[in-house]
Amino acid sequence: MKFNQLKGGAALSYVIIFLTNIVGLVLTPFIIRSLGSAEYGLYTMIGALVGYMSVLDFGLNNTIVRFVAKYKAEGDKKGEENFLAHSFIMYFCISILVTVLGLILYYNLESLYSETLTADQFDKAKVMMLLLIFNLAVSLPGGAFGGICYGYEEFILPKITNIVRYVVRSILVVVILLYGADSVGLIILDTIMNLLVIAVNIYIAFKVLKVKIKLHKFDKTLFTSILGFSLWLFVFAIVHQLRWQFGQLIIGLYYSTSIVAIYAVGITLGNYYGAFSSAIESVFLPRAIQMTVKNIPKKELTATFIKISRIILIILLYILGAFVIVGKDFVYFWVGEEYYMAYYYAVIIMVGLTPILSQGFANNILEAKNLLAYRGKLLLGLTLMGTLIGIVVVQKMGVFEMIVTTVIFMLIERGIMFFYYIKKANLDMLRYYKEIFPLFINCFLIIIVGLVCNNYLPHKSIFILLLSAAIYSVLYLIGSVAIMTKYEKSLLKLVAVKTPFLRKFF
Repeated sequence: MKFNQLKGGAALSYVIIFLTNIVGLVLTPFIIRSLGSAEYGLYTMIGALVGYMSVLDFGLNNTIVRFVAKYKAEGDKKGEENFLAHSFIMYFCISILVTVLGLILYYNLESLYSETLTADQFDKAKVMMLLLIFNLAVSLPGGAFGGICYGYEEFILPKITNIVRYVVRSILVVVILLYGADSVGLIILDTIMNLLVIAVNIYIAFKVLKVKIKLHKFDKTLFTSILGFSLWLFVFAIVHQLRWQFGQLIIGLYYSTSIVAIYAVGITLGNYYGAFSSAIESVFLPRAIQMTVKNIPKKELTATFIKISRIILIILLYILGAFVIVGKDFVYFWVGEEYYMAYYYAVIIMVGLTPILSQGFANNILEAKNLLAYRGKLLLGLTLMGTLIGIVVVQKMGVFEMIVTTVIFMLIERGIMFFYYIKKANLDMLRYYKEIFPLFINCFLIIIVGLVCNNYLPHKSIFILLLSAAIYSVLYLIGSVAIMTKYEKSLLKLVAVKTPFLRKFF
């Protein structure tokens, strides 16, 4: 049963990633055209404003997964009940804090955005703020029930619920927008869908898993343990919000909501890019833990790191190269000509994310060794510096320069972590860069060829876009195969044999 849950949960995770990316790509331009650039920018800006408070979860959801799994493995039902009671006391306090902070923002909206929002936009922004504050205040503690399910290794039912929610929500978004709904209508829909998902997870926790929540005794030490485990998860959540969501809030202070919308599209493309690696990276945390416990030699540990990183890079660099070559036309057909700057935003974001995403296994090793504190402090410090400088840059120069500033600080973090991985993660980073370098050269050369050829081809043509993408794919495949390891070629052959179109070549 446990194996089926793990296997089924993993498979459903890939389904969710696929749905999120494919449906998002289809739905985003429809939402933009239905709302208009100005209202879509308002919708993303207010969403980011309230969403920024979601970090007040303090990483409790993931903490619940770990602690519930621990108590379940120990057979300590009383300890589990007491832990959950403490968690929900904390969630109750967090919900009150979210409501208070949200109302403070609500009553200061006009002073914050008096230079950029119209009277009609203020009216909609206020309604959206109240709905989102309610949504967040309920969703934070409500999300704990999903964490309880995962702690019990009940993956299939919650993930099926999320898939159904996503599909139904996507259909209803199209329906209500066709009938003239606006951004407020979208938030009402999301609130209803969130409440339904929470209700289903509550049913699974109480009725299927027979979970009980009971305060047997108040334990300050347990409170400290919960907060201590959650601290660095909280820091990483803050870093994510500062890097990407905070930009929408700052841009909204100095530019129109239409500019915010263009930035939001660039961020969306960057998030899609990151999703391709997360499916691979998440699978390898147990491997990192096992190798750390067994004290695997440096040479073998580095070899595993390189093997995983190269697989991720082959995928990421293919996507990056394709987007650099055909991305302008893709953005044109996807969301419209007025969003052309989103192409440049997305390219810079993808460049900054590539070294981070491809080195995820190194971070898994740090997590396995309980060494996340250093990277957490480093990330928070550099991100705060980048954010403060970005605020000045966006005022004096523009949005593109603000994103470049963010990416520079991301790359500085990678440079510093180079030495930390050597010292603490026991990795041979010089060997690592030597073995991944050919992948970058292959991608770079093909991009140069593609961009040169683009100068002689007509643009804003779907046929040319598809033809260019196909030619690039063939060239990238040929170049990659020439520098692939035996292991990578075996994986490619396995994929090809299961693909009818490619089967005849293998």
